[in-house]
Amino acid sequence: MLCEMCGKEVPSTARARIEGSVLSLCPDCARFGQLLDPVPAAPAPGRSAGTRSNAVAGTRPPLRTRRLEERDLYTEIGEMELAPDWPKRVRLAREARAWTPEELGKKLNEKKSVVLKIEAGSFRPPDALVRKIEQLLKVRLRAEPETNPTA
Repeated sequence: MLCEMCGKEVPSTARARIEGSVLSLCPDCARFGQLLDPVPAAPAPGRSAGTRSNAVAGTRPPLRTRRLEERDLYTEIGEMELAPDWPKRVRLAREARAWTPEELGKKLNEKKSVVLKIEAGSFRPPDALVRKIEQLLKVRLRAEPETNPTA
């Protein structure tokens, strides 16, 4: 055990109050404060002080481990990708509801500039935002990918 005052390694410490603080002290430093409990006797050989019996310590529950499994992200993405005319679909659906870009941005929890960039096609929205737009405007932005027979 370490003395909290001098840092010396000792077989046992005693609790003492020094200027309002309770510290675990070696016998040399304990004389500077008021002892709160007597210096304990040396622990019996074969069993360390403060440990539980083997029956209790041996029945420790197993640690929970999170299983890491490999995932194929391409199968999770699905077979859909953005349609070629998705910016136009967003703008037409917004105008059909007579919403301004600012109003659509508030409903999507995005800035007006993001909505304008989406409608201009200069910003490809993340998948989560694509789903939000589809649900809010009731429009399909994703389509089946075109397959190239030559590729």
